[in-house]
Amino acid sequence: MTSTVSPESSRTAASAAIRSIMRPRSVAIVGMSAKPGSAGRIVLELLGNNKFDGPIHLVGRGAGDVDGRKVLGSIDDLPIGVDLAVFTLPAGAVREAVEGCVRRKVKAAIVFASGFAEAGGEGAADQEQIGAIARAGGLALVGPNCLGLMNFVDGFAAVFFSPKAIPRLPEGSRGAVAIVAQSGGLGNHLEASLTARGVPVSCWISTGNEAGLGLADFVQYLLDDPVTQVITLYVEDIRRPQEFIDIAAEAMRRGKPMVMLHPGRGAKAKEAAQSHTGALSGDHAVMRTLVEHAGVVMVDTLDELVDVSEILARFPKPSKGDLGVLTFSGAFCGIAHDFCEDIGVRLPPLSQATKDYLTPLLPSFLPPKNPLDLGTQTIWQPELLPTCVEALLRDPAIGGLAISIPASSPTHSVLYVQGIVAATATASKPVALAILGDGSPLAPEFLDVARSNKVVLSRSSDRTLRAMGKVVAYGNRNSALAERKAAAVAAVSIPDLGKGPQPEWLGKNVLAALGLRVPPGGLAGSVEQAVAIADRIGYPVAMKAQAAKLTHKTEAGGVILRLADAEAVRKAWTALHANVERAQPGLKLDGVLVESMSPSGLELVVGARRDPRWGLVVMLGLGGVWVEALGDVRLMPPDSSEEEIAAELGKLKTAKLLHGFRGTPPVDVKAVAAAAAAIGRLMRARSDIMEIDVNPLVVHAAGHGATALDALIVTRG
Repeated sequence: MTSTVSPESSRTAASAAIRSIMRPRSVAIVGMSAKPGSAGRIVLELLGNNKFDGPIHLVGRGAGDVDGRKVLGSIDDLPIGVDLAVFTLPAGAVREAVEGCVRRKVKAAIVFASGFAEAGGEGAADQEQIGAIARAGGLALVGPNCLGLMNFVDGFAAVFFSPKAIPRLPEGSRGAVAIVAQSGGLGNHLEASLTARGVPVSCWISTGNEAGLGLADFVQYLLDDPVTQVITLYVEDIRRPQEFIDIAAEAMRRGKPMVMLHPGRGAKAKEAAQSHTGALSGDHAVMRTLVEHAGVVMVDTLDELVDVSEILARFPKPSKGDLGVLTFSGAFCGIAHDFCEDIGVRLPPLSQATKDYLTPLLPSFLPPKNPLDLGTQTIWQPELLPTCVEALLRDPAIGGLAISIPASSPTHSVLYVQGIVAATATASKPVALAILGDGSPLAPEFLDVARSNKVVLSRSSDRTLRAMGKVVAYGNRNSALAERKAAAVAAVSIPDLGKGPQPEWLGKNVLAALGLRVPPGGLAGSVEQAVAIADRIGYPVAMKAQAAKLTHKTEAGGVILRLADAEAVRKAWTALHANVERAQPGLKLDGVLVESMSPSGLELVVGARRDPRWGLVVMLGLGGVWVEALGDVRLMPPDSSEEEIAAELGKLKTAKLLHGFRGTPPVDVKAVAAAAAAIGRLMRARSDIMEIDVNPLVVHAAGHGATALDALIVTRG
């Protein structure tokens, strides 16, 4: 009989192991060398410099001593139950060390060595074996191919690149950022960047190839850390997707933002990730869709990762609303409009109440609007700045405020920043300040006020607008998720399906059962039946050969369109069967689908797929032959509402085609949203369906619906 371990028990065990890593009571350095500058010596010096007061055990190739400490000749000489072993060993010696630690019941080990899964081949196989041995023996592994970790709360570090003591956060610190990175080098960069901005960092952890403990384990641990407010992630592969999604949703419920950079959008980035940490990159777009839906803030650059982490550390609970912009430059108003439109950030109009409040306070030549331009008025009225900041933050349409102003005299710059501090003292809505002038010096007095009051300060308006756009989107998305009630998955009644790809006629019967419109017609088993169907539905008609194994009907000559009369149907019957026989000799057809020719309209694609690692997503975009040529598609979670689907349609690169283009009428967006929502419901209700593709879905003028001209359904085979 095999025993099973519940996810809760597994998480509890992982958290206990991570406590042994972050706050060990005893440490063993395995692979100790007396050579100055060696990894073992650096770890030992680091423990001393950080005043680690627990037992330190050294294991080397032979007996002796280092700095007056005895070196054991074997792991088997260690006492039972050491908290943490730090391996300063080459890859070839790691397996033996893991086996030894299992025998001595060591709780956890950090493996610096490279040459495992990131190298492929035998290295990947070795890593799998080492991970299996550790799991079976109850040894928690960090790495291999990692830089270690630094805990700035307790002053503990285990790295091999510097013996320098690390700073500790002041007692009682809160609101810190924790960094978990599959690249130790980038984790170190992120820590240095945030610390330079005065943002407290509770820890950085390099997870490397994750043969044992992974992202989900460390994030779960950090959710319970009272010092950590924001969890910042650099990720090349999420190896336990559903567990990560569940933990991300828990982080959102607890109000701990997670900010993540995950390269791999393009083929070259996927290759780089593969060689770096042995990541088996999945579908990046699917991952991003579902991770964002769980509440994670996905960013696209290192700059955004740092900027967004800082803003959320200062303002961890952004409210619903879009971006407000305040400036001293009319020119910047136009720049901000263009820039925000390009990056998909909405600048909402001010409410009438805000306009009424600001109008008597502003000169007539500075009407209140968003972006709000104060011109040079603050030179004479510096108090106008905090007044306007407060007014914008009160506006319910604004969820966050970006302030972009030029570098000023020391006197005015201090007055401005003091005003901003006063206006935002009790604000929960995020505020970021960009001072123009690039690298020009800022007054020390100004910097003192900004730093001591934790003002989010930048020298780049572009970076500020990008980061604030991510933050307000996070606030809106999480507000929507909090308001959404989890709906039960209702049963859906559809025709019986076989295994694997289904023929078009059956797929269309399924769509019709869901309420989607399909062309009138029927399946004919003979030429006479084909003529009868055509006579009944009216000419012109289309004829399509039907068989599950005929996946490319058009290329096989199995589709003939615009047949005007019965004689044309008879000729087409003969030609169609001859074409299919040439293309796929001996193929038995289910019959021939005879349908009315659909009215013209905009061709879209609507579908859904069950990613083997990540699960369900719904897709929509420009269809027909353009879906592959342009790839203009949007992905959504399967429980998206019709309103959310319609909003995603508006984000297509070709969205202008939906609203009337060169004399064509606006199309029926509501019908498209209803079709996509129905497909999402079906996929949630039927776990045997792996993929649905409706291409094209011809969308007619607004109010006239949409027609599915083709349908492919693939079930679990």
